[in-house]
Amino acid sequence: MLISEDRLCQSTILVVDDDPKSLRLISALLEAEGFTNVVTTTRPSEVLHLFAREQPDLIILDLHMPERTGLEVIEDLKPWITPSSFLPIVMLTGDQAAESRQQALKSGAMDFLTKPFDSAEVSLRIRNLLTTRHMHARVENQNLILEQLVSERTSELEEARLEILDRLARAAEFRDDDTGEHTRRVGEIARGIGLVLGLSEEDAETIRRAAPLHDLGKIGIPDTILLKPGQLSPNEYKVMRRHTLIGAKILTGSDVPLLHTSSAIALTHHERWDGTGYPEGMQGPDIPLVGRIVAVADVFDALTHTRPYKDAWPVERAMEELAAQAGKQFDPAVVEAFTYYLSRNGSASG
Repeated sequence: MLISEDRLCQSTILVVDDDPKSLRLISALLEAEGFTNVVTTTRPSEVLHLFAREQPDLIILDLHMPERTGLEVIEDLKPWITPSSFLPIVMLTGDQAAESRQQALKSGAMDFLTKPFDSAEVSLRIRNLLTTRHMHARVENQNLILEQLVSERTSELEEARLEILDRLARAAEFRDDDTGEHTRRVGEIARGIGLVLGLSEEDAETIRRAAPLHDLGKIGIPDTILLKPGQLSPNEYKVMRRHTLIGAKILTGSDVPLLHTSSAIALTHHERWDGTGYPEGMQGPDIPLVGRIVAVADVFDALTHTRPYKDAWPVERAMEELAAQAGKQFDPAVVEAFTYYLSRNGSASG
């Protein structure tokens, strides 16, 4: 990872010294070494302006100046220097006292140039610091590129995972709804109810993504039962109820939050507010909110669309049924939220 001579010589160097003679001397020395972007000032008060304008790669700063000391100038610069920038600051001083040097190092200086200057020493120190500066910048740039690649890859994986879940939901639904639209509609309705109930956009979006998997367990139910046009017998209904357990079992055990929500929905969307639902007979607020929300969304969409065992109901009749079941099958607050959502979004039935 070598830095070319041209790149070094094109580096911007800011030199600050209240002594014009000393300033001319070090400027001439740097220019003789091939540095083409040397910016100078005898006034410490100009440093912030020059720093913002020039964005120097290295600062050479006199330690003892009457207007403002080099240590004070470093303090002025600190808010403008990011920790990851690696901006070398070199102190000019004729002071040989160890205490002064320690103070400068503690303040943020990286090296010293002692007056009177040794041209060979100045060249070596400046070149070493600039080489480190540019190598550091190159590594930082590579890190940014890697972070971007990781971010893009993570986004691609997330999109792929969501697409797989969506297709899995459609695969389950395809057996009794060849359009696959029921799962999409339930997700949209569930999201709307969640927002009315005060859930965050993020949580509501999670429900929208998770709700389509509510009937995933149907893939384990025989077609003779799932597609039966009439009423199910008690034994057939018992088998049908198992889809909640099958779906939850498929979705349980992942560290992905979306699948946690999907599992809870699959297990509990047939629980009833009065405790007479299945599979566990949960009651009232013991039923997860996501399950209570999807229960309303699922039933409404099933009522208002044709299924193998029934014709579609008008929206008004479906809403009457939901209202009649509030406090029995459904959480009254969720029914109320859905009623409000429906008034703002038309039929909500797609």
